[in-house]
Amino acid sequence: MAVDTTSQEVIEPVESAQEEEQLVQYSIQTRDLSLWYGDFQALENVTVNIPKGVITGLIGPSGCGKTTLLRCFNRINERYGNVTTTGEIEVLGKNLYDSDVSVRQLRRKIGMVFQRPNPLPISIYDNVLFGIRVHTPNRELGRGERDHLVESALKEVKLWDTVKDQLKKKATLLTLEQQQKLCIARLLPLKPEVILMDEPCSALDAEGVERIENLISELRDDYTVVIVTHNMAQARRATDECIFMLLGKIIEHDKTSTIFFNPQHEQTEMYIQGRYG
Repeated sequence: MAVDTTSQEVIEPVESAQEEEQLVQYSIQTRDLSLWYGDFQALENVTVNIPKGVITGLIGPSGCGKTTLLRCFNRINERYGNVTTTGEIEVLGKNLYDSDVSVRQLRRKIGMVFQRPNPLPISIYDNVLFGIRVHTPNRELGRGERDHLVESALKEVKLWDTVKDQLKKKATLLTLEQQQKLCIARLLPLKPEVILMDEPCSALDAEGVERIENLISELRDDYTVVIVTHNMAQARRATDECIFMLLGKIIEHDKTSTIFFNPQHEQTEMYIQGRYG
């Protein structure tokens, strides 16, 4: 006897939100992170999970704690006096404040690009090699290896064709856009897993901004990128997720499209619409 199966529904197993969450790999996680500059509290109980291999934007009005949070991820805030930090920060599966953590090795895995390009007043060639020489002082690099590292890094940031015949040129003579690309290239021989960017396009003209944004987009495949920006158009164009901060707190963290077109919090909506900040 034939069995009619046309009316039978096939029910596929549905993963719960919790199970889906567990499948996501995170490069950076914080739990109840607070930070004070003296008596001023700049961050308040910040808990956030930043996924691996995406571009995450930190947005919010001036003074909301974006740059402070970014600097927590490679402990650069400790350069400033009278800073107190509580809570947990885990980067690449490691608590940053474990006793066996070397800050030097930490910053090898977590590169930083600053608001204004900061190339050293030495050649383009030596700028690219500077980081790896600092972080591996006892390692001798042969000429062939040095040449390969320089060419590979400059090609990755789309600068090789422009400067390959000028590698002995002083890096400070490059345009601001080229300097910023060089600063990114300087990180790459160290093989970082996370790249932190503090308003990397703020000093550039419109064409330079576009080219740096295109470069950031291409970095997505190999690195986790966290970028601070005040430019809302840039946040929409250049990020996969956004974290909106206000007065040292995280108000909303979601996909960039959701943050901009369907925010869940009134404060987020007000900021996106330019009603403050």
